[in-house]
Parts: sequence; structure tokens; C-alpha cells
Amino acid sequence: MSVSFPCPCGSQVPYAQCCEPFHLHANAPTAEALMRSRYSAYALNLVGYVVATTHPDARTKTLKEEISLTCKRLVWTHLDVLDVWQGGEKEKVGKVRFRATYVQEGKNGVHEEHSRFKRYKGAWMYVDGEMK
Repeated sequence: MSVSFPCPCGSQVPYAQCCEPFHLHANAPTAEALMRSRYSAYALNLVGYVVATTHPDARTKTLKEEISLTCKRLVWTHLDVLDVWQGGEKEKVGKVRFRATYVQEGKNGVHEEHSRFKRYKGAWMYVDGEMK
């Protein structure tokens, strides 16, 4: 069932044509598309998607619980992609630097990260991120 509201990732495209196909198991074609779809998944409390798109080498025993807590505690309000390095359709690694704003317990916050991505079995996966 397609949903027609603006995509949380800020693309100005309806969710049904933007991140929803990735959330329904289509592979993101680029590292940036994966990062945007993961942001949308956090905003929409799609914990399973965030876990599934984390590289297996980076999945800790408590990852699902940590993501679930983040989704419950934060209301994501805006995403800005600041820089993209590689991560194209034919590449194997990529980096995306972004700034995401949120509200937690009535207070505004900012999360800025330089995320690393690499392909695993052909699909883009989140490896890790350095907070700024």
C-alpha cells in the first residue's frame, strides 16, 4: 500500500516514490539514497530496516535495542546532506556527511555525522559514522 506524504528525507518527493520502495526491500542504488532511507526509517520508527541495512560486521548484540530507543526518544525534524564522496551506482564504497535536526524532551538538537558505507552482497550497507 503506497503512502502519499512528503518523504521525511527532505527530497521533496512523496514517500511512496522516494524511500518507501527501499523500506519495502528494494536496494538503494547509492550510498546517499541508503543514508536518506535510513534517516526516514529512524523518523518513521522502522527499526528492522535500520538493522537490516547495517553492515553485518557492525551489528552489535544491542543494536536493535539502541535503535529502538533512539526512535522512541527523538523526533527527527530535518535532514541536510552536506557532502557525498563516491557511493555511486557502480562503486563499492562511499561516504555521506549530513546534519539531522531533532527534538528530544522538548529541546532541539543536531546530529552531524560523516557516515561510511560499503556494498555487501551487492547492496549498500551502513558501516559506521564519525560524529562531528
